[in-house]
Amino acid sequence: MSSEQPNKDGDRVDMNINPSASIDYWNSIPATAGGMLGMLGAYPWYSRIDLRGSKTFLGKVRRLIPGCPTEGKLNQAADCGAGVGRVTEGFLSQVCDVVDAVEPVAKFTQVINESPLKSSNVVGDVYTIGLQDWNPDKKYDLIWIQFCIGHLNDHQLVEIIKRCCAALTETGVIVLKENMSTDSQGHDMYDDEDSSVTRTDAKFRSLFEDAGMRVITSEIQTGFPKNFKLLPVRFYALRPKT
Repeated sequence: MSSEQPNKDGDRVDMNINPSASIDYWNSIPATAGGMLGMLGAYPWYSRIDLRGSKTFLGKVRRLIPGCPTEGKLNQAADCGAGVGRVTEGFLSQVCDVVDAVEPVAKFTQVINESPLKSSNVVGDVYTIGLQDWNPDKKYDLIWIQFCIGHLNDHQLVEIIKRCCAALTETGVIVLKENMSTDSQGHDMYDDEDSSVTRTDAKFRSLFEDAGMRVITSEIQTGFPKNFKLLPVRFYALRPKT
């Protein structure tokens, strides 16, 4: 991230988020898998490590949910903040029969709609819409939210988690994978390049609590080279409290 600004006034740097600026930024990015990762797109190892870590984490999560099958594919998933389908192609399509895509940038969803996964019906419905406006109308075994929730303010984050919770099957789970704030004072950080917020672990857990969700497991993505100064990336597996 660039132009990062730590929160100096408590915990509401999310009020700086400008949805139009966010969309303008992503519309300036090439509609490629590398483009989705910014400067890290120049390093193929990053995506490989990212996707492998996600598959390993999901395997652990499935074993923690009573009644959830631990072998074979899940039925229905949603890839939230899907971009051009990097995560769907490299991971979700291998563990789920059908993957819906939710992505606000039209040129990115065009790539998904023209992909072999779409023509083979592995990709199901494609929603060109921001998460803050998405109202799931079906049941999902897995809702995967990665590298996109920073474009939502705190209230919008709580509300979409609530709506996703209501859209889970009996053994369904939400997995959120996101960068973590490294602010020395333990504050969220605002990035004015893409108008997004990088939150702390404590903030995420507080918002999940507000949304009526419990964290059944959480861990840091490992395997990245230590000589690269990357923000920590954390997984959260969320299930309803009751």
